[in-house]
Amino acid sequence: MMAWNFLAVAAGDGQIAQIARTFGVDWQHLGAQIISFSIVCAVLYKFAYQRIFTMLEQRREQIAQGIANAEKIEAELSKTEAQRLEVLAQAQVQAAQVIEEARAVAARVQLEETKKALAAAEQIMAKAREAAAQDHERMLGELKREVGKLVVQATTAVTGKILTGEDQQRLAEETAKQFAA
Repeated sequence: MMAWNFLAVAAGDGQIAQIARTFGVDWQHLGAQIISFSIVCAVLYKFAYQRIFTMLEQRREQIAQGIANAEKIEAELSKTEAQRLEVLAQAQVQAAQVIEEARAVAARVQLEETKKALAAAEQIMAKAREAAAQDHERMLGELKREVGKLVVQATTAVTGKILTGEDQQRLAEETAKQFAA
């Protein structure tokens, strides 16, 4: 439709026709080029631009989806970080509990070992007392025998007579009784 207007203007003698002649415009070629250009534009719009617009729309959707996914990932990451911190805090609490339990067990073991050591020391002391008592009894027995022998020797020396076995036994027993009292 515009092409017909250009042809009508070109056929006239108006000011536009005069300017067009000055610049060497060939209205028939110009009209043919306008029609060719319109056809090319229509074909490009139909086959190229529609596909480009569709592809651009898909890309916009993909970008929007990517942004949404990035936000989801960021939310998940912050949630995971919060969970990690919570697990770490729980681990610290559990570690403190384990340490306290270990200290309590160590104190209990130390108390038990101290009791065992005291019991062993008491046993050693009891054995030492018993051994000392046995040594004391043995030494007293030896002392009694020695004192008995000395008494017999002193009596023999004083009386000048040899004592019989019965006399020696009787004197030893009397001396032992006197030491025991």
